[in-house]
Amino acid sequence: MIHKYKLNGYNIVLDVHSGGVHLVDELTYDMLDNVNPPFEEKCPENIIEKLSRFYDRDEILSCYEEVKELYNEHILFSDDTYEKFAKYSVAAPLKSMCLLVTMDCNLRCRYCFAETGEYGMKKRKLMSFETGKRALDFLLENSGDRENLEVDFFGGEPLMNFDVVKQLVMYGRSREKDYINKHFRFTVTTNGILLDDEKTDFINREMSNVVLSIDGRKEVNDRMRTHINGSGTYDEIIEKYKKLVEKRKHQNYYVRGTFTKHNLDFTNDVLSLAEQGFKEISAEPVVAPAKEDYALTERDLPAIFSEYERLAQAILVSDKQGKHFNFFHFMIDLDQGPCAIKRLRGCSSGNEYVAVTPDGDIYPCHQFVGVEKYRMGNIAEGKINSDIRNEFAAANIYSKDDCKNCWAKFYCSGGCNANNYTYNGDIHSPYKISCELEKKRLECAIMIKAAIAAEEQQED
Repeated sequence: MIHKYKLNGYNIVLDVHSGGVHLVDELTYDMLDNVNPPFEEKCPENIIEKLSRFYDRDEILSCYEEVKELYNEHILFSDDTYEKFAKYSVAAPLKSMCLLVTMDCNLRCRYCFAETGEYGMKKRKLMSFETGKRALDFLLENSGDRENLEVDFFGGEPLMNFDVVKQLVMYGRSREKDYINKHFRFTVTTNGILLDDEKTDFINREMSNVVLSIDGRKEVNDRMRTHINGSGTYDEIIEKYKKLVEKRKHQNYYVRGTFTKHNLDFTNDVLSLAEQGFKEISAEPVVAPAKEDYALTERDLPAIFSEYERLAQAILVSDKQGKHFNFFHFMIDLDQGPCAIKRLRGCSSGNEYVAVTPDGDIYPCHQFVGVEKYRMGNIAEGKINSDIRNEFAAANIYSKDDCKNCWAKFYCSGGCNANNYTYNGDIHSPYKISCELEKKRLECAIMIKAAIAAEEQQED
């Protein structure tokens, strides 16, 4: 299987199963529209006749031989060697946990999937230290031979329960001493309102990563990310974020925004954040019911595709100007990439990763919280529902009919299970809008890599 497309003046061909990316000339690009394995010994006359309107016959014959040789060497149209690994997509030891230390928030962001911290459960609650301790113990006890254990303090707004966050970090560090090879990597996601010097210093000392929520330009951010009284938040957080990142030496963080129908020019928001000095930036498409005025629908896809292309070109321009920054969704590894199982399954929700509520209830991830069907147990019980766990463990690109023959399958890995369930009622049924956005982001990401490689080759 191959995927070919034109972008920013490049003719790009991705060999899906080998992961190889090729920049080709016009003749090769057109040739690939007319050939499929197995190849005949000589170029078929119908192909020669069709292409001879644009190219010389000898060039066509030579190109056919080159493409055939690439096929014979398993460089193009390579076989799928991954499906055999699908049988290993089984339950595995825990490696990460989302701790909902708050089911409450001091903001009222309009697009909040967590319903401002309530997660549809109509109650606001803070996690106690005792519940958090049991959760960390549960992770340790169910982590098998995992050495690095990821714990994300989440909400709501986790800094509303900052004393417990500090206590849990200290408890986790004390428990590391009871094991030879166990280490916690703590992260925190915050809206920034409660950040002060004490919290900033603690986060920078103890957190392996930090996610800072902000949507970009002031007018865009303040339209959606508001206080309870409706006032905006940009001016309260921007300098706090810059200070935290500066103290962090610009490492292991990213600023995360959400774009909606109201800012389909989100490149301007990414560039605005870059101009503020942030180097690690994410802008996520909102996921919301179509009835909402800010929701993205299929009608918006062409505009979003164009905007991703504009952002990709803006990144290349910034690089040439010595103003490099990373855009989260354009960061891919074309050299090695993730292991086979990671390519097949992607998201580890419900298997290697779980979320725990203030009541100790266990869910496949934070986006499943409140879905009773997928309540996996409670940490006080000391075990996880094995049927649910096995269902999520077995979810991979070969268990999802729409993914099997998709060119993006090894990068998307089946998409977000939570979105699939929310909008299609089935974790095995990909959410189409997310699929289309992911494919366009991948095309842009590959183009950026190709452009940089081509420029480096010219310089050599």
